Amino acid sequence: MAGIIERAREVFDIEIGGLKTLRNNLGEDFITLTERCLAVVGNGGKIVITGIGKSGYIGKKIAATLSSVGSPSVFMHPVEALHGDLGILQQGDLVIALSYSGETEELLGILSPAKRLGIEIIGITGSAHSSLSEYCSLIVEMAVPQEACPFNLAPTATTTALLVLGDALAMVLLQERGFTKENYGRLHPGGAIGRAVTMRIRDIMRTGERLALVSPETTVKDTLLQITSARSGAAIVIDSERHLLGIFTDGDFRRHVEHGIEVLSAEVATVMVNNPIYVFEDSLAVEALKILEKRHINAIIAVDAEKRVTGLVDVQDLPRCKLM
Repeated sequence: MAGIIERAREVFDIEIGGLKTLRNNLGEDFITLTERCLAVVGNGGKIVITGIGKSGYIGKKIAATLSSVGSPSVFMHPVEALHGDLGILQQGDLVIALSYSGETEELLGILSPAKRLGIEIIGITGSAHSSLSEYCSLIVEMAVPQEACPFNLAPTATTTALLVLGDALAMVLLQERGFTKENYGRLHPGGAIGRAVTMRIRDIMRTGERLALVSPETTVKDTLLQITSARSGAAIVIDSERHLLGIFTDGDFRRHVEHGIEVLSAEVATVMVNNPIYVFEDSLAVEALKILEKRHINAIIAVDAEKRVTGLVDVQDLPRCKLM
């Protein structure tokens, strides 16, 4: 069994060695690649990744990563391109052709038609002097010392290096284009990440009939009726201009009623919690979740810039909003 682990670690070492070689050899060609991508995307074009076999699989991932961080990209299969998918290409696009050998026939077969359409082609390959270079305005060479395959045939270290090179390009473009976490969230609206960076307090807070608002003079009994009507767990005490004064929860009532039912006739101002925790309505919704968890409370008040009450975030609403 020790031999299994030893061989597995050897594969790790070979692939890490390939990555180190590629990292140390990054130079002006990668800078030029980045600049061309920036120019194309900045002018409304897209980055078209193409390749076949293992390079094709990595190309699909590179295209997906580029698009997810704000650099529009698609994958074009070379064989399908020969049968109509070449229509993916439009003036102003950039093709990045992936072939470690630089001699992949199916890939080379679409490059002349692409050039006739006026599309610039950049190649990423292990050999700067391969047939691929004849079609390209730029070659980014990514030679690695060896594959992890004992026959030095199965793409292993080379595909890992290509994947990381694609990630490096995507992250550099992200940085250079000023792509933000909020931008990322807008491109991932269906996921937890998107909700965490785009959903605001105002998007999830209770308002209108679901919000129990009372004045300081309101009796505890009437306050409880307001809470019941709003199907909430708390009433917010406000002044005539809707500024926050306090909060009264059903838990507060249970604690006070232990000392006598006469609390029902008391003014809510005498039993409310003063200076309650609040959050601004334009804050990220995830901030409310953090406060609720940290403070071990069930509701938090939302206010506007003037600290006027605008809503209430109730913990029981958060699962529906997929924030917990």
